[in-house]
Amino acid sequence: MEKIRNFCILSHINHGKSTLADRFLELTKTVPKEKMREQFLDSMDLERERGITIKMQPVRMKYTLNAIPYTLNLIDTPGHVDFSYEVSRSLAAVEGAVLLVDATKGIQAQTLANFNLAKVQGLEIIPVINKIDLAAARIEEVKTEAALLVGKKPEEVLEISAKLGTGVEKVLGKVVEIIPAPKGAEGAPFRALIFNSQYNTFKGVVAFVKVVDGEIRQGDDILMLQSKVQAEAKEVGFFVPHFLPQTKLTAGEIGYIATGIKEIEKVRVGETITPPSFKGKALPGYLEPKPVVFASIYPESADDYNLLKDGLAKLKLNDASLSFEPESKEALGRGFRCGFLGSLHLEIIVERLRREFQLELVISSPSVIYKIIDKKDKERTIFSPGDWPNESEIKETLEPWVSLELMAPKSYLGRLMELGQKLRGKYIKTDYFGENTVLLSFEVPLSSIIVNFYDNLKGATQGYGSLNYQFLDYRTSDLVRLDILIAGVKEEAFSQIVVREEVEKEGRRIIKKLKEVLPPQLFQVPLQAVVSGKILARETIRAKRKDVIAPLYGGDYTRKRKLLERQKKGKKELQEKGGVRVPSRVFLEVFKSR
Repeated sequence: MEKIRNFCILSHINHGKSTLADRFLELTKTVPKEKMREQFLDSMDLERERGITIKMQPVRMKYTLNAIPYTLNLIDTPGHVDFSYEVSRSLAAVEGAVLLVDATKGIQAQTLANFNLAKVQGLEIIPVINKIDLAAARIEEVKTEAALLVGKKPEEVLEISAKLGTGVEKVLGKVVEIIPAPKGAEGAPFRALIFNSQYNTFKGVVAFVKVVDGEIRQGDDILMLQSKVQAEAKEVGFFVPHFLPQTKLTAGEIGYIATGIKEIEKVRVGETITPPSFKGKALPGYLEPKPVVFASIYPESADDYNLLKDGLAKLKLNDASLSFEPESKEALGRGFRCGFLGSLHLEIIVERLRREFQLELVISSPSVIYKIIDKKDKERTIFSPGDWPNESEIKETLEPWVSLELMAPKSYLGRLMELGQKLRGKYIKTDYFGENTVLLSFEVPLSSIIVNFYDNLKGATQGYGSLNYQFLDYRTSDLVRLDILIAGVKEEAFSQIVVREEVEKEGRRIIKKLKEVLPPQLFQVPLQAVVSGKILARETIRAKRKDVIAPLYGGDYTRKRKLLERQKKGKKELQEKGGVRVPSRVFLEVFKSR
């Protein structure tokens, strides 16, 4: 156990975590050169396409320093604020962290947030600045910022280029030198903490574990201590980064246990695995993540309901921050109301359901949890616009507010202030971090930042801006339900809860976007934005033209007239049926346009 080092890489998004992990794999010869590829630990195509890490990924490496062999267990973590729960889970399985900072961008909001998470866990932090090879690198300035953050001298901050491999070996040396070996009792009864899991058709639920005490061998009986579920360790092993079976796992090691359990809900992240005879206490688990964004997800085909249910259950297995429960709507059939940590989290889950389970989906506009006080002074929680009562029943409406931090170089101070002032919130203060970085604090409604605000921030600051937010409380606001009618039929997936003063603007935005992205029909399609039966805005999609008389030539005009009359009658019948099918891509296009 003295020769084991467990650590993770923390940083803001796009600061080079996955590239640094690639260099670690090469230096330690964990992955042969012929098999190496960029972002090796980002196993999903979606991660590669977007250039971001979505899921934490553990890997075991062998490294020799001063002729002494060491085992290094690395967990690569996401950097986006929507995946901070992944980071918190990885921190509980390690004793130290490499805090990576982009030399061209400096300390950013999620760097601060991740550092604070690591500080609370009492982890040893190694500050490293990356991308020193770039012409725009502000090496000395960013070193000073990083040193100030972690409480060390600037000369103690390591300088590297993960892309070129410059200085990377020094980082591994510091990991061995500074990060302490795991604590635990090798001779004590077996205890392990589940920090992640995934489903395997043949092995059942595979638990990713940090072994705290004792050892476990293949074939041993095991117990999920809190849920009292018993199973057998069908297989144990390490991540290299694929599964590598072993005869046993011992105290201090990070590895996996294939439980053989097929019921996904029986193996939860944060559980303690022990022998069935164990009489001691469970290990500290994790705080349950609280979803802040909700959306309804329905299969386009009613026959795919069970497939959607299985897909969500399997995704939740290695994404504990996803929550879902069944719901049904008359227009959409059976589906699920799902909770997410942000709009990017929602997009990723929807895309994974499409790709991994071949599902075509209908997605409602994302919403936060609102509250109302009715005329009987009872408080009611509103998870979706479908739960919104008639205005005559409402005494007071409330929405969630958050503390928002925006961070960027001080040259973008004016743009940050302008963005913050558009959010219906209030400005709190401005702090300067180092010589060149400004941190603005606001209190804003959560609904104003859940869709597209991150992209707007990046655009306004040429990619240098970053954000972090934390829930504050619920505050009174004048809210109404906005409905969208397509060909006179209410499309529940587009219903939203909106501040009254912005409802007309939002209604016009939605129907204009719908006019752009909704395919034309063989008849005119009116689009209407409605509040309490009052039409606030209207657009019309013109009928798709088809020249039915083109094949005809010569002869009496009455032949053409008959065809035109038949076409007119058919269009009228279609319109009366109101059969406008909204493709699944339209739902995402509309909510991303906010």
